[in-house]
Amino acid sequence: MENIALAPAVFAPAARDRATIYVAAVALVALVFVPWAAGGGPSALVRAFGGDSGMWPLLAAAVIAIICAAREYDRAAAYAAGGAVVWAFAAAFVVGPSGPSFGIGAAIALTALTVSFARSIARRGVFAGDPTVATIVVVIATLLVIFIFFPVAKALVAAVFDAQGRFAPQLAVQRLLTEDVWGIGCLGGGTRCGVAINSALLATIVGVLSTLMGLIFALVVQRGGRRYSGLLKLMSILPIVTPPFVIALALVVLFGRTGIVTGWLDAWFGIARSRWLYGLPGVTLAQLLTFSPIAFMILYGALTAISPALEEAAQTLRASRGRVFRTVTWPLLRPALANAFLLGFVESLADFGNPIVLAGTFEVLSTKIFFAVAGAQHDPGRAAALAAVLLGLTLLAFWLQQRWVGRLSYVTVTGKGDGGLPAKLPRQLWYSCFGIAATWIFFTLVCYAIIFVGGFVRDIGRGDMTPTFGHFLTGFGMDLDTKGSIFTGSAWASLFTTIEVAAISAPLTAMVGLLAAYVITRHRFVGRRAFEFLTMVSFAIPGTVIGVSYIVAFNVAPLELTGGMAILVLCFVFRNMPVGVRAGVAALAQIDKTLDEASSTLRASTLRTLREVILPLLRPAILATLVFSFTHAMTAVSAVIFLATAKYNLATVYVINRVEAGEYPLAIAYSAVLIFVMLAVLLAMQKLIGETRLGRRAATAPVLVTGN
Repeated sequence: MENIALAPAVFAPAARDRATIYVAAVALVALVFVPWAAGGGPSALVRAFGGDSGMWPLLAAAVIAIICAAREYDRAAAYAAGGAVVWAFAAAFVVGPSGPSFGIGAAIALTALTVSFARSIARRGVFAGDPTVATIVVVIATLLVIFIFFPVAKALVAAVFDAQGRFAPQLAVQRLLTEDVWGIGCLGGGTRCGVAINSALLATIVGVLSTLMGLIFALVVQRGGRRYSGLLKLMSILPIVTPPFVIALALVVLFGRTGIVTGWLDAWFGIARSRWLYGLPGVTLAQLLTFSPIAFMILYGALTAISPALEEAAQTLRASRGRVFRTVTWPLLRPALANAFLLGFVESLADFGNPIVLAGTFEVLSTKIFFAVAGAQHDPGRAAALAAVLLGLTLLAFWLQQRWVGRLSYVTVTGKGDGGLPAKLPRQLWYSCFGIAATWIFFTLVCYAIIFVGGFVRDIGRGDMTPTFGHFLTGFGMDLDTKGSIFTGSAWASLFTTIEVAAISAPLTAMVGLLAAYVITRHRFVGRRAFEFLTMVSFAIPGTVIGVSYIVAFNVAPLELTGGMAILVLCFVFRNMPVGVRAGVAALAQIDKTLDEASSTLRASTLRTLREVILPLLRPAILATLVFSFTHAMTAVSAVIFLATAKYNLATVYVINRVEAGEYPLAIAYSAVLIFVMLAVLLAMQKLIGETRLGRRAATAPVLVTGN
């Protein structure tokens, strides 16, 4: 009875929240001792004594926050901390580019004050009085506003202004409703449709087919194909670690008008050469090679988490393999299937590398926006209007996904013991999945053979197959002398910078994405749906728009970041965060909330529950997020092509420059090196993180199965 009486106290805040006091103290220390502005200089306190009156309210607010937190005046502490953050940004933007840019001192102080504000409002009962949830939501939402909505808003505002800078809302309507955006001429016998129709059609096809391919691979590996699991997993992640335009180049070498396969078909069967690859078929094929592995990793984790006890119960009731799969396994996969489709759909919309090589006259939104910004027309307003269309398509996909998943429960992992065996697939389904997977693997191997061989011959694109190591020596040459190794190749600097940026951004992306997924699925608070939407918005924005937006927003004070490594890391973190969110949501949908409640009943804090109960069960989601964020940081093109500099050049920018210069063999050789580097890192990640262990027995005991 004592335990029952004490249980409600677990959810109440402590009499004095020392953590809030310490956090506010960190803000005060940063204001007193750490340089406020970028590039060094005096602290906020020194600047205040030097005549910068805008620093005094910040110092006073930090002191007030400490005193009020210590005296348990939570409302006053929240006002002081939150008001200080608002004041700092408002004062900085009023001064504008002529003022100082935020530096390390400003970053530490404003972050600490934001955390102090979140914890203070939690003690007032917001977020169910949970300071950990409040901190996660407030901090992530603030970062999203600063690094997604603020820069994109500065770019989108151009849609309602004309070329002379005059406010012209009627021009925005004209830009949105033109024939080349929404035209449906191709459906009525015309030659082409509008760019929005093309993009929606392509994204729908790729979303459905990539989810189907991912499910096929997941079923083969998890339901009867253990002996092939190593090969299938390796082949399924190969497209992820490849720059997308390289896959497009391989397809051109194979199936282009002068391609290898095209030539063979012409010589052997008399099939005339054509340009069928350039358009919807070619872009779809390239995107399937690129995005199917993402669906595979999400669906494999979901299949692993499904409790075999449910399937065994259906088999005990004499259900056939087909009925077990149709009535038990398939319904439990709905959240993962919906998330895989959503990611494939949005990725297809935002893809730039494949359409720029293969689209031909089949125009899509991402390339249209790029040429509106960087082309000869240079029409930022037109680009902003097209970005708004792209955002609308993503919102529609998000809404449809929510409607399909519904409000049903998909919990299969509980605190109860589970010694079941996964049900085998129906024989016909197994053979079909295995045949499709084997064919796809063979096709993938052929594409990668083109990539790897192309780096060791003089010019595979022109049919010159003379062996040579010259391309690798040009990019990755080394000169050994008495002082050690000297990297003389022209590609070393970009490779080292790319690895460094990816190594920093990948864990940050996983942490932010999975924390967001945790509060979305496990906690109810005002604005939860809006917060979930905020976490997905960045995927709706093409990389070209993100890059241009960052240039516009972060090129002047107070947020002057261009030219450094920080802007590259921030771009990757907030661009790739939705993958962590969706992977985490799919995984958490199958983990029973009673595990959290049991931990709380044992007086564990939310932070400890997250660390010791939830995270060990999220290893597949963590791996998927790390893999995706690391590889995208290594292979992204559209956003960073605007942000890279001579000092911080990236691998993909180097490769694009070589392609533009006509040095295709060097570009292919560099891409081969990137693939090997990323494969090594990803296999190391998988070995380090491991897989979720749910206490299930090995597949040695017989299983009762009736029917086919």
